[in-house]
Amino acid sequence: MAEKYINPHTDFGFKRLFGSEFNKELLISFLNAMFHGEQNVQDVTYLNSEQLGDRVDARRAIFDVYCENDKGEKFIVEMQNVYQEFFKDRTIYYSTFPIREQAQRGGDWDFHLNPVYTIGLLNFNFADGLENAKRWHHEVKLMEVDTHEVFYDKLTYIYVEIPKFDKKESELESMYDKWMYVLKNLSNLMQRPAALQERVFTRLFEQAEISKFDKQELKLYEDSVNAYRDIVNAIRTAEKKKYAEGRAEGRAEGRAEGEKKAKEKIAANLLALGVPIETIMQASGLSEEEIKNIQ
Repeated sequence: MAEKYINPHTDFGFKRLFGSEFNKELLISFLNAMFHGEQNVQDVTYLNSEQLGDRVDARRAIFDVYCENDKGEKFIVEMQNVYQEFFKDRTIYYSTFPIREQAQRGGDWDFHLNPVYTIGLLNFNFADGLENAKRWHHEVKLMEVDTHEVFYDKLTYIYVEIPKFDKKESELESMYDKWMYVLKNLSNLMQRPAALQERVFTRLFEQAEISKFDKQELKLYEDSVNAYRDIVNAIRTAEKKKYAEGRAEGRAEGRAEGEKKAKEKIAANLLALGVPIETIMQASGLSEEEIKNIQ
């Protein structure tokens, strides 16, 4: 493979870096960077990423990464490469699993809940409700509409639009900047950037180097890359088709508009000569109402 480091947007790449007990210091560093000091995660425990519903026939949920910190707060972290029409609904649905599993059987539970964070790392621009947003990090909580104050601070949704992050290496300031730079550019790098000198990035680049994979790891990664490329190609094909259809539709609309204007010019000239409307209708193909509108 031409790349030196893995693509973190692939299923294998993302889970290798953030979803393994062996590399959990990477996840801890990323979470602390994302929350800008509001979180001080010292440790995480990985939880079962496959969640079942309350009934046998209920829909299940499979998370990329599901963990809790040393304070019992739950984190769902998802890498999403493809836009889905109901993606917001999906994240809301996912958040119900760590909420429901906190319910205690018996009559003594007082409904106290630990915070739940659902984090979507998006490899696309998330248009729904964010069309005019210039930032790439979006934090969503329940709020009171009139005061715009947070009503409930234990349920948080974070959406990160990776394509909108456009800082160059020389512009990286915070740890969050550096992690975003890695998420966006890792597979295109041929060496560790000088700006990423923190110890945690030493670990990351060691784990991300493809040449160090054994045969089984390399096979799993290649399969994951192929799946990722299939997704990317499908998206590009759909976009090209939509663009071509739009151009064809535009050309057809343009031709129709041009023909109508030509007919209206003919009708206007005939009207100026005093030709009866019935004759103009036959000559131009316009209706009586369209001809009268010209007058």
